Amino acid sequence: MHISTATTQDIPALTELINSAYRGEASKKGWTTEADLLKGDLRTDISTLTDLLSNPKAIILKHSLADGTIAGCVYLEQRERGLYLGMLTVSPQMQAAGIGKKLLAAAETYANENGCKNIFMNVITLRTELIKWYERHGYVQTTERVPMPENPKFGIPTQPLEFVIMEKIVAY
Repeated sequence: MHISTATTQDIPALTELINSAYRGEASKKGWTTEADLLKGDLRTDISTLTDLLSNPKAIILKHSLADGTIAGCVYLEQRERGLYLGMLTVSPQMQAAGIGKKLLAAAETYANENGCKNIFMNVITLRTELIKWYERHGYVQTTERVPMPENPKFGIPTQPLEFVIMEKIVAY
């Protein structure tokens, strides 16, 4: 198992992995999912991931198994506020095996190597189990809330949804 930077050749596998972990029936095999909050099977698509990877201030780190299968990933983007962390993903069949923790540690290393003093993210406020997981890893909820953008292509909310901004200082 090892963590490396994803390339455009990884996009089809990343798309499948991310969608399987966030939405639809497959995601319910893991310990956390958005499937009950957003109807639909897509969290992302090839076009969106291609655009994200073309951003010179962003990377996707991937966690690969010995056979080359991508079991986890995380999107990182250097922004004015700090390092944005998004789409932290672990295959539903491999959740609770420490892959998410390893990806968070790799994100912190990346932040420090790139002069980012903090990492921040958006988490749906109703995903309390996920918020608690991030808190156990040193992230804190800010008072900031932002509405979830509406895009029916990537899921139709089953109720009103908003994000809480979570943050962790990683450089002192």
